[in-house]
Amino acid sequence: MQSAFLLISLLSCILYVWGTGKKPTGLLVYLVWIAVIGTLSYIGFFQNTSSLPPRMLLVILPAVIFVTYAYKNTVTGALSYPFLLGIHILRIPVELSLYSLFLNGQVPEAMTFQGWNFDILMGVSAVLMLIVFFVKNTVILSSLFLWWNRIGILFLAIIVLTAILAAPSPLQVFGLEQPNVAILKFPYTLLPALVVPLVLLSHLLCLKAAKRGGD
Repeated sequence: MQSAFLLISLLSCILYVWGTGKKPTGLLVYLVWIAVIGTLSYIGFFQNTSSLPPRMLLVILPAVIFVTYAYKNTVTGALSYPFLLGIHILRIPVELSLYSLFLNGQVPEAMTFQGWNFDILMGVSAVLMLIVFFVKNTVILSSLFLWWNRIGILFLAIIVLTAILAAPSPLQVFGLEQPNVAILKFPYTLLPALVVPLVLLSHLLCLKAAKRGGD
């Protein structure tokens, strides 16, 4: 399962590079930090949840900076929407991984499609959006595509908030009997560090391109 998740992370990077015009300068710099995060995760650095400030800030804050930088500096005219949609299709195996982690006592049920996680719907619908794109090739300007991306961001926000509130910390609300400990361990720390930022970026860049196309 760990190898499968590493493959998901790698594929998300490849699809992002292809989807943004094969100019991954910002991503390459960020991947250096991801290597540091991966090493720290592998040696158990994040499993100490009593330290202040929380060690997961080393994951969250750089991810926010990367998303902000990439959003501002990516040229929308170079976007390749099939590859960006491919990132969302990866949400299907991500959800299956989370369900497997739940069965193994690593995440609460609230983080799966049996709880508050609706991301698998975005993965399945991304396949349909990809078909529409190839049939009509105008999906980027359609109101359906706009709302699909907005709903995708909403669903992503729900699972991110759930994951934060289910992680062992003074803020924990969900999963008190089975907390979200998976993201504290390698390779699943790559979910908030890499996969989620790329999924969010693919939504934001599509909305940015649609807005400029409608101007």
